[in-house]
Amino acid sequence: MKTSILTMAIASSFILGACHSTFEQKTQNVQTELAQSTGEPELGIFGLELAARNVTIKPGDDFFMYASGTWYDNFEMPSDKTRYGAFSVLADRNEERVKQIIDDISKAKDLSFEEHLIANFYTAYMDIDTINAKGLQPIQTVLDQIDDIDSVIDLTSVFGNAWLSGVNSPVNAGLGVNRLDPNAYQMSVGTGGLGLPDRSYYLTDTPRFNDILAAYKENIIQTLSFIGGDDAATKADQIIALETKIAKAQWPRAKRRNRDLTLNQIARSDLLKDYPGFDWDTYFASSGYIIPELNITQPDPLKEIIKLVNSQPLSVWQDYLRYHAISNNAGMLSDEVYLTNFGFYGTVLNGQKEPRPRWKRAIAEMSATQSLGFAIGKVYVDKYFPESSKEKMATLVENLRTALGERIDNIDWMGGETKVNAKEKLMAFRPKIGYPDEWQSFVGVSISDDDVVGNVQNLRQFFQAQSVQREQLKTDRDRWGMAPQQVNAYYNSSFNEIVFPAAILQAPFFDPNADDAVNYGAIGAVIGHEMGHGFDDQGSKSDANGIQRNWWTEKDRAAFDAKADKLAAQYSEYEPIAGNFVDGRNSLGENIGDVGGLAMAYHAYQLSLNGKQAPVIEGLTGDQRFFLAWAQVWREKRTEQSMLNQLRAGTHAPGKYRAQAPRNHDAWYKAFDVQPGDALYLTPQDRVRIW
Repeated sequence: MKTSILTMAIASSFILGACHSTFEQKTQNVQTELAQSTGEPELGIFGLELAARNVTIKPGDDFFMYASGTWYDNFEMPSDKTRYGAFSVLADRNEERVKQIIDDISKAKDLSFEEHLIANFYTAYMDIDTINAKGLQPIQTVLDQIDDIDSVIDLTSVFGNAWLSGVNSPVNAGLGVNRLDPNAYQMSVGTGGLGLPDRSYYLTDTPRFNDILAAYKENIIQTLSFIGGDDAATKADQIIALETKIAKAQWPRAKRRNRDLTLNQIARSDLLKDYPGFDWDTYFASSGYIIPELNITQPDPLKEIIKLVNSQPLSVWQDYLRYHAISNNAGMLSDEVYLTNFGFYGTVLNGQKEPRPRWKRAIAEMSATQSLGFAIGKVYVDKYFPESSKEKMATLVENLRTALGERIDNIDWMGGETKVNAKEKLMAFRPKIGYPDEWQSFVGVSISDDDVVGNVQNLRQFFQAQSVQREQLKTDRDRWGMAPQQVNAYYNSSFNEIVFPAAILQAPFFDPNADDAVNYGAIGAVIGHEMGHGFDDQGSKSDANGIQRNWWTEKDRAAFDAKADKLAAQYSEYEPIAGNFVDGRNSLGENIGDVGGLAMAYHAYQLSLNGKQAPVIEGLTGDQRFFLAWAQVWREKRTEQSMLNQLRAGTHAPGKYRAQAPRNHDAWYKAFDVQPGDALYLTPQDRVRIW
């Protein structure tokens, strides 16, 4: 779905890159369990897949292809994928595991309450004959509400209920954490409402983007045909014209990252005075929130959106809502509707040749955090996550904490006063590993075995009601923003926490039987990456207690910003598609996380050696194994359409360029004899060293 309500802020996450290899032959559950039982690494003889390399390529010319070029040249993208890599391998593995969990539950007798929920949801989603027979009937109530819009007040009411009904809204609101008081929740209001991945898709006048808009128009025409009516082409033109106006009103993504600009707190009583022309009482009427105070994330764009709400014809807004009501819910509607939607959003926008199997789509829907993700996750952890992995991961986290502490002590561009504050923040980092200590309750949820849309709406209403109950309470720092079976990690600046779900703690990221150099270069750098988010260009604006404030001296902040600017410029030179570059400013936080995380992990690895020389294995030194582990984590193959989507709408650089992050580290040059004249060579003064 293209819009959602916020219930918990996750500042920065690790994924949106991937890799793959002959991992396929290595990731079957039986082989994984065998590796664990025999004490052997899952990949290769020490944790790396050496056959994936292309050793004819100089590491200093293209480290991505040196580490993974043989795999890249020979791997064929599965027809139901748009990118593939290590994340995808683990996601596929976890889907198989979750399917087995669901199959076992479905065969069992005397199911628990949560097991009934899981079994019923899956049964309803997989019953395509019933779904096909219903057509648009599951969302007819939503379509009727749109038909009944007779005034701007009616329109505003539909916007206020957008998340629950599954439509788009140009005004988005959700409950998050108060950035000035992390012990309190606060409603946040911003803008949204686009059907394409980013505003630039509407505003870039090139043949590529014009073709996408033409295909979007055709998709709107086909989608509106399901409800009949005349002049579908005219309606499609009007919807695109409306969304183009919304796009023009919004800030670019890089600007939306700036936490100084997006912190604009206002009393509820002043909202109408400062943002007039919008019926805020009607908008919030169905939410149940008290809302004593809000934060406006895009002040000027919101004012422009309010003008559009009042100036654009109601009939155009209705067609806009009808289209998105069908499009956003297409995955739960008939095959005819779904395939029409997939033809554009899957194939045109992402280059996906065929849909994913229905059972995988069911699991994806069920595994969301505001679905049954934690009910499934509880079983997943019991079956597939050994407590020993949690203990070893906790040790690694502390080793990285020690390493970063030493690095802060030795930074030459930061003064003593700022270092004290930085160390305080570091010591306050709270790691969460594997799974929550207290599981999400689902008491009160109703799930049937024959109504997918109704089940999703019931779950949204359930989580909305829980959110309303929390609004006036102290924030719950034990809540998780990702389910355990999600292959990812994140940093939450409001709680100053780093979170590692169970599913990412597998090879090639983490293997208790792998060489230390490999684990430090892979999961160690992941840990460092998440710690780095606490000290990136935006995360560094919050202190040890998660309060957004400036804890830097003016001189130190200027020195940091100069280094960040240099890194942004470096990444902005990468051109994956002709005329389409990495946005070094929009991806800056993630790039700081990568470059800084590698530095922390390498430092921790050196500490782990206790002054001893690392052994040479298969002709590779410890340093070579460390950097190769990082590069193989970012092994990735994408369709060109998916790459474009990542460049325009993502916050991460593509995997190839994340794999090249070692070019900023002196040890990499020595490890692989990288010399002036090599394509990736940076002079010592041009290497960005922040953390």
